[in-house]
Amino acid sequence: MKYSTIGTSWITEMFIEAVQQTKKAELISIYSRSEETAESFASKNGARNWFTDIDMMLDGPSDFVYIASPNIMHYDHIIKVIKKGKHVFCEKPLVYTEQQWNDIYNLAKKHQVFIFEGFRHLFSPNYKKLKRQLTEIGLIRTAILHYVQYSSRYDVFKSGQIPNVFSEEFAGGVLMDLGVYPLSMALDLFGEPMDAEYFPVKLSNGIDGSGTLVLTYEDKVITIVTSKTGHGLIPSEIHGEKGTLTIDHVAPISSLKYYDRQTDHMAELAEPQYEIDMVYQVEAFVKMIEENDVESYEKWMERSRQVAKWTEKVRNEVGILFSGE
Repeated sequence: MKYSTIGTSWITEMFIEAVQQTKKAELISIYSRSEETAESFASKNGARNWFTDIDMMLDGPSDFVYIASPNIMHYDHIIKVIKKGKHVFCEKPLVYTEQQWNDIYNLAKKHQVFIFEGFRHLFSPNYKKLKRQLTEIGLIRTAILHYVQYSSRYDVFKSGQIPNVFSEEFAGGVLMDLGVYPLSMALDLFGEPMDAEYFPVKLSNGIDGSGTLVLTYEDKVITIVTSKTGHGLIPSEIHGEKGTLTIDHVAPISSLKYYDRQTDHMAELAEPQYEIDMVYQVEAFVKMIEENDVESYEKWMERSRQVAKWTEKVRNEVGILFSGE
């Protein structure tokens, strides 16, 4: 397979390296609005061609396009790629409203292409072990999932500038940047909640620098804590009536511990993984295309719909609004 990229940040370079490790696809072209950036990035990463005109790039022979542009641009870029009949691999968050999800889902169906949201943490071996182990800890009543990681861009924000990740104009904020990791995990593990409520700590420009998201189910409550203004040191936990699962980090999971309440025994279940855990999602994406795996596509897209639905709901309730809302 051949692919092109939109976006020239570190995450794009990590994706390119992950694809190289899989040997599943070949990078043929990149797009950037800056000619200097496009040429430099293409040369550095071995792309044959570079473009500053996105339509010209999309007229090329790529099978899929990797999108890592600012959040606010994902929707328009996805639409463009789909209309050219190419598959889409887009970094999270895929979109920021449920209506946007509906638009791209229906358009993709019309053009017979797949869309994939880059939730790398949900495709790793240790995450799959976590899912299997859920049945061993009994009825789950509570879970606390953390993604608390200080951002160097916060220092830039405090200096008086507004980086994209802390800008409403670019659909930023911690919920959309880090919070979607534990949220997507909760939706994947426990299904859709009855309700959700978000308690943000807003910065001076009204964007959320940190926050707590509470998902309410009929028989459990899941609490998600996320921040880009501090650094967390405690693990995440899922509490069942028979035992507890502890993970060192939502993305990626390097340590997965199972505590058996009845025997008071703690066991480490994690196994070594690729250092670049993006490899696993690349393999899943390519396999989906090669096998025309509609069942997996529908399941993963439904999870993406739920992420868009619930982030939109709680943001709107606390007055964090993006373009068009």
